[in-house]
Amino acid sequence: MNLDLDTLFPEGLSDETVYAIAEVLNELANQWESRYFQRIRRFQAKQQLDLFNAEEPWRRKFPD
Repeated sequence: MNLDLDTLFPEGLSDETVYAIAEVLNELANQWESRYFQRIRRFQAKQQLDLFNAEEPWRRKFPD
């Protein structure tokens, strides 16, 4: 997916608008992480276990 950043982040927004959008995005991210915290951490832990062997750290598995 290609995003046009000029369209996504237009120039000329007021400070108030920029602040309001930042607050909404921050709250959305906080609520998302709060709701899915365990699943996010489980996924991260699985990725760490798949990528690193503490007994043989020189042998790393790389994801497909």
